[in-house]
Amino acid sequence: MISNRLFFIDAVRAFAILMMLQGHFIDTLLNPIYRNTSNLAFQIWSYFRGITAPTFFTISGLVFLFLLLRAKEKGDDYPRIKKGLYRSLLLIIIGYGLRINIFSWLNGELSNTLLIIDVLQCIGLSLIILIGCYVLLRKYVRLLSVLLLVLGCLCFLTEPLYRSLNLSHIPDVFANYMTKKNGSIFTILPWFGFTAFGGFLATVFFSHAHKNRFRLITIFSFFIFGSLLIEYSSWFLMKLYYWTDVELFKASAYYNYLFTRFGNVLLLFGIFYASEPLLKGSIIGKIGQKTLSIYVIHFIIIFGSFTGMGLKHFFSKSLTPIEVLFGAIIFMVLVCIISFHYVKTNAFIYSKLRQVFQRLR
Repeated sequence: MISNRLFFIDAVRAFAILMMLQGHFIDTLLNPIYRNTSNLAFQIWSYFRGITAPTFFTISGLVFLFLLLRAKEKGDDYPRIKKGLYRSLLLIIIGYGLRINIFSWLNGELSNTLLIIDVLQCIGLSLIILIGCYVLLRKYVRLLSVLLLVLGCLCFLTEPLYRSLNLSHIPDVFANYMTKKNGSIFTILPWFGFTAFGGFLATVFFSHAHKNRFRLITIFSFFIFGSLLIEYSSWFLMKLYYWTDVELFKASAYYNYLFTRFGNVLLLFGIFYASEPLLKGSIIGKIGQKTLSIYVIHFIIIFGSFTGMGLKHFFSKSLTPIEVLFGAIIFMVLVCIISFHYVKTNAFIYSKLRQVFQRLR
């Protein structure tokens, strides 16, 4: 059962990273005149682009906390906590590092884009918060499970309160984690909510995976709860508003993209968990083990980290749908080939950075 669950996780991660590759390629290079929201193909593309980040954050929380709980069961969770903190900090450092433009610095041009918060920094901080929750309730897995479920709901429900947050009185290096006013792509709220829900799922897997029919029940649960969140979460929030007269429920219902996105994530989990026997042994599992290295490679190629000379520099918003479609396919294949032949696993990135830090010392 354990190996199956791990393969299911790798399959989801692989799907998410491939959707991110094509999403970034098409979004960066497609000419805006072809962005027709009434076009079915564009609608399908937008749908998959919309669930990519929620899937990443959710699966990150699931993987991380599940491994932490499993280490605790063996009486060896403190090294895992230390390793988790170290890797979370490295994610934050890598996220900032990918924004460096050496040539601009040499020309004396310093930009605030270095302080923009993207997915790696946000995942890194989310995992650090998740570690804090675990340390607080490591002896009480059920309470930890409830805490993470509540935190996830609160992050989503309170989104209207911080949607337009202005933190001009706080230094950008800190404010950018909470507001998009300065160009941040991701902020810790509401995105930690997906990580919290992933942690909650990890406690469910850890506590009940040994039981009979767990797999069957889990698959049905993914589909049922996913569908309910997509179809009825807004309706339920409005019911709460009518019952309580709390305006926050109404505001959440009128802009309810978070609960519906999480519903999409659960459906995706259900599909991959149900399809696991058909996918086992395929290349998708290997891709899922290289998400960090693939992310770094693709970011350098598209956005020109360190040099500023990426695909965006040469072809930004200029390609036709046919060009961008074939280009995205070639790009995904190329990035995966590079990761397979030059980067063994995600640990490769961590080990190389560790060597750099040791030399600096």
